[in-house]
Amino acid sequence: MDWVTGIQRAIDYVEDNITESIDYDEVAKRAYSSNYHFQRVFSVLCGYPLGEYIRSRRLTLAGSELAGSDIKVIDAALKYGYDSPDSFTKAFTRFHGITPSAAKQRGASLKSFSRLSIKLSLEGGNIMNYRIEEKEAMKIAARTKRFTTDEEINRRLIPEFWNTCAEDGTFDVLCGMTSEESVFGRALLGICSEDTCRESSDFEYSIGTQYMGGPVPDGYTIKDVPKLTWAVFECRGAVPQGIQEGWHKVYAEFFPASEYEQYSQFTFEVYPDGDRTSSTYVSEIWIPVRKK
Repeated sequence: MDWVTGIQRAIDYVEDNITESIDYDEVAKRAYSSNYHFQRVFSVLCGYPLGEYIRSRRLTLAGSELAGSDIKVIDAALKYGYDSPDSFTKAFTRFHGITPSAAKQRGASLKSFSRLSIKLSLEGGNIMNYRIEEKEAMKIAARTKRFTTDEEINRRLIPEFWNTCAEDGTFDVLCGMTSEESVFGRALLGICSEDTCRESSDFEYSIGTQYMGGPVPDGYTIKDVPKLTWAVFECRGAVPQGIQEGWHKVYAEFFPASEYEQYSQFTFEVYPDGDRTSSTYVSEIWIPVRKK
């Protein structure tokens, strides 16, 4: 099943259960995907996390119901997933710009976030620089941390992890364990390692480099990456915009039209030495693939 069909099935499930407690694992199963991978691809393709979509749709429907019926604010809060009228009022006001009580007044101005409908857009003419490479097994030295599968939270926490590593000397330690002869040269890697358990509520994210020998300090781990075939995509532009645009093209343009599919739990973002704020900076995305 392609991602367009899978995501549409997942959205239909969300909409059918919009006033219920939504289990993200159940949503992902509609796309025959893991929770982690589904949330990541949804965010890449749609431009916002799944949690934001669900919240915006609920607040849209709540506004419509408050304006068009005699439902009480407390009942609307409970119906659309809020534990208290206060939390509902805060979220409603941020979204609509007015309170739920004001929404019940005639002529109230409300905002609407429409139901998502995924369609395949055939545009053509776009060029993606990529290559297919077979690489022997390698070792990666890394600092590792576990994160929730919630992409909305990760947009804040993973950059914070990078900032911490930049400030505490981690980058210098990692560079001391690699060399120019590594597969990636002297580059830092952002490594996502998905658990094989589909229902896992978190995943492992690492900042590392290819390990070329030497002592391993406390707080660092060595990861074994098996021999794999990789699709490597060139991303041009300042971080993070360049790499984000690259991910979108990978899932929106490359995989739908390619003879390859993604497999294995590892994905790499490769950040070579250089000015990462420059519009000409070149990073790479490495994804394990196999023929469909």
